[in-house]
Amino acid sequence: MNEHFNDIFVTTSCPTQQQLLDYVQGKLTAEEQHEVEMHLSDCELCSDALEGLSAIKEKEKIPGWIIEMKWSLLKKLRKRYRTRRKSDTYISLVVIILCILFLLLALFWAYHFSLRR
Repeated sequence: MNEHFNDIFVTTSCPTQQQLLDYVQGKLTAEEQHEVEMHLSDCELCSDALEGLSAIKEKEKIPGWIIEMKWSLLKKLRKRYRTRRKSDTYISLVVIILCILFLLLALFWAYHFSLRR
């Protein structure tokens, strides 16, 4: 089930969340900072993310907020995933029951018409 909830930055060439946070907080070396800036010039998603991070005044609280938001999102996604699986299970159960009822009805008709002859 974890494959449904992968971090979008893992499969791209984008900087990690930690690198973006370190960039905003000024913790990167000059070389690392230059690499992030080069990436930001081409990546609108990361530029928007950095703009949002830069607007936050209490930057030391950002990692905690990110963890909270990530867990909250994962909980909602898991709940939606479980709900979808339950509805799929109910649909399968209804189809099986309908098939059994049609089979019983067919057997009843076959038996009923065979007695009339």
